[in-house]
Amino acid sequence: MSADSTISLSVIVPVHKVEGYLRQCLDSILDPECQSLEVIAVNDCSPDGCGKILDEYAERDPRVRVRHLADNVGLGEARNIGLSMATGDYVWFIDSDDYLTANTMPLVFRRLAETLPDVLLLDYARVYWDGRVNRSVQRQLFAEPEAPETFRLKDRMELLEILPFAWNRVIRREFMLGYDLRFTKGYYEDSPVAYPVLFAAERISMLDRVTLCYRQRRQGASITKTVSAKHLDVFGQYRSIFGFLARLGAKGDEFRAIMFQRMMWHLLIVLAKKDRVPRELRPKFFHEMSKLYNAYRPKTGYVPPGGLEGVKYRLVERDAFRMFSLLKVLNIGRILLHGRFRRTRKAGRATARFLRGRVKRVYYHVHLRLPIDQNLAVYAAYWYRGYACNPAAIYEKSRELAPKVRGVWVVRNRRQAETLPPGIPHVIVNTRAYLRLMARGKYFVNNVNFPDDIVKRPGQVHLQTQHGTPLKVMGIEQINYPLGTGDLDFEKLLERVDRWDYLVSANPLTTEVWDRSYPGKHETLEIGYPRNDRFFRSTAEEVARLRAEIGIPDGKKAILYAPTHRDYMSKFEPMVHLGRLADALGDDYVILLRAHYFYGTRDLATLQGWPAGRVIDVSKHPTVEDLCLASDVLLTDYSSIMFDYANLDDRPIVIFANDWDTYVRTRGVNFDLMAESPGMVATTEHGLVEAFTSGAVWGDVAAKARSEFRRKFCAFDDGNAAERAVRRVILGQQLPG
Repeated sequence: MSADSTISLSVIVPVHKVEGYLRQCLDSILDPECQSLEVIAVNDCSPDGCGKILDEYAERDPRVRVRHLADNVGLGEARNIGLSMATGDYVWFIDSDDYLTANTMPLVFRRLAETLPDVLLLDYARVYWDGRVNRSVQRQLFAEPEAPETFRLKDRMELLEILPFAWNRVIRREFMLGYDLRFTKGYYEDSPVAYPVLFAAERISMLDRVTLCYRQRRQGASITKTVSAKHLDVFGQYRSIFGFLARLGAKGDEFRAIMFQRMMWHLLIVLAKKDRVPRELRPKFFHEMSKLYNAYRPKTGYVPPGGLEGVKYRLVERDAFRMFSLLKVLNIGRILLHGRFRRTRKAGRATARFLRGRVKRVYYHVHLRLPIDQNLAVYAAYWYRGYACNPAAIYEKSRELAPKVRGVWVVRNRRQAETLPPGIPHVIVNTRAYLRLMARGKYFVNNVNFPDDIVKRPGQVHLQTQHGTPLKVMGIEQINYPLGTGDLDFEKLLERVDRWDYLVSANPLTTEVWDRSYPGKHETLEIGYPRNDRFFRSTAEEVARLRAEIGIPDGKKAILYAPTHRDYMSKFEPMVHLGRLADALGDDYVILLRAHYFYGTRDLATLQGWPAGRVIDVSKHPTVEDLCLASDVLLTDYSSIMFDYANLDDRPIVIFANDWDTYVRTRGVNFDLMAESPGMVATTEHGLVEAFTSGAVWGDVAAKARSEFRRKFCAFDDGNAAERAVRRVILGQQLPG
């Protein structure tokens, strides 16, 4: 018998701007064992790719129903809409950036069937971006007897300490509708449902297991920090709760005193947190709290607290905000003074280090006080390694569309400066010209991060272009794969992310991954990769010129071999023995080796016995796009170059995946390349040679795989990505939806 044979459950999932987390949420809910399940996903006018993801799930799983809203109505109303669509015996409201633990859904079905409660309370854990997982502080309340049982709230009043969320309770639908319980608008919208269902329930059950992972998403900092008045919504929510108690009559009176205590405990916590109630709103918040105190203070059955807490309550009763503030100052003055002393001492040490530093840093800080040059743009790529990638494409398009904006490139040394195309303005890192540029530039365009000591000024605009589609795990998600992180400071990484205003995405997968890997306030630009624009404009004459410059003999097929970096290897060792491969393929082929820029390739020709003229080391070639255009086929493993090369729709891609399992374990991946490859896949050198000599590389099966790969991962590339970047970031134009 299946776990859900006697009851049905509707899971309601409001969805808004959770593209990077939505799949994990839905996958955790849609347990195949639970066929009496319906998932009602309410797309609350999400501006990202959530709607497409929902439609994808609905198309392949009949248990999923999707409602797309034309306007953003907010979390509470989206839940209400989902409730109106629900048909299950029970409803469960799950937020779309959270997820269930393994095997949770069958257990929930079984507990509902065993106890038939009005409300089933569920334990949960908070999951943080840095990998920490903390079970709820109320976990001791979930200890259950040997056999499942139900009870009323009056028998276990301490259960009101369980935080009032919608997602930690499963509610009998007819019970909820019978009491006309709905979520309200505004902040703290859970409370007017989460508390009343406990007050009214005749049968409460519990499950002593972490069922849901409550994701503590990092939203990112803002250059101009503001605190909204949304926390003032809490007063209306508590009026709704006490209004419900009044509807219950004598039954509600049983809970009035304890609910009053919970309310005051909560309001005082909210008031104490500066990130919730800004200074200018504190008097108003206190005044509203005083009104609630006097309106709902129980006349019987309530004993005010003693000591300092009692003094606070009396001041709230009298609406004495100034005295309350003074009491707080006196109470924490010593701690505050000590904290300030420690901060001052720390700042003093930092200042001393700064003063001991180089004079040019002083020069930099002087220029930080001068006006920003509104027509100055800073360009960089690969940690100041030269003129390349997406920033180069954007620079060239900016000169065409925004000629008044002067672009200047940053390079590491004079030798690299000599490799720049003629006439490219540039500065060398850590010179006075560099510091002046970084202090006063308006636009910053890079495919990696600028150094930590660069100050992001209000009014400056940072565009992060990235430099590849993330097959591998990136950003803060690397915390689960320590082999490749070295001494990476994730806190510092997030501080760098906070400087971004725009982040480029090459395809829907990238957008989802960036949402998880680099959480912040920036705007994601789904425009494709500017560096790929060349592939849509190249001519046969250009390709012929590039092949001649590289040294590819006429009539030969050029294989571009571009392997990726492996975290578990300390030096570059090609997975393919290029000498043997060249010999096996014969004179019809020439191999172009493009090693990852982390590595050198000295002595490889000797060690591997490269046949003369048949293996060419192009690792130092300044532009990888040239190599793509000059080649006839790409041979790679897990490098992001495959996603760019797929835009060349007449050229095959071959994957050599002899260590796929090791790569997945040590670095982590965002999708299964073996199941969604762009062409032929080989796991041995013999299989690789066979793929070429048999012609399978150019066959129909490979072409079909490449076409599907291009459809999925090249959807935004059309030759106009750089123009879209310039128009949005530098010209400030809105892009078509």
